[in-house]
Amino acid sequence: MSKYILVVALMIGAFSLNAQEVSVGDVFEIGRPDAPQYEHIDFPRPNFIIKRGGIANYKRVEGNKVVVTSVKEKKDGTLQVKIKRTDGNRFFGSHWQVAADFKEAMASGELIKA
Repeated sequence: MSKYILVVALMIGAFSLNAQEVSVGDVFEIGRPDAPQYEHIDFPRPNFIIKRGGIANYKRVEGNKVVVTSVKEKKDGTLQVKIKRTDGNRFFGSHWQVAADFKEAMASGELIKA
């Protein structure tokens, strides 16, 4: 009986992940990553940020409101979105937009619906 409950719970979880639709113009908030670094939002490495004149402080991006500028479904089934800050500033003072794996970022809490 517990196997059936587990299977049903997993199916409900899978359907809820697929039910999350995203479109251009949706607003999200950047949350705190589960790991020490952001895994599903493709922030640039610190050396690229510094080379472009920015400050590589990943703690400052937490809580920023972002807007989706592009949505693309890749061949492997992942949903890649490009995001930029809603206030018009750059991430780290150097990058206008970054890419993210939408489903994984939402599941891990790196992106939160605002």
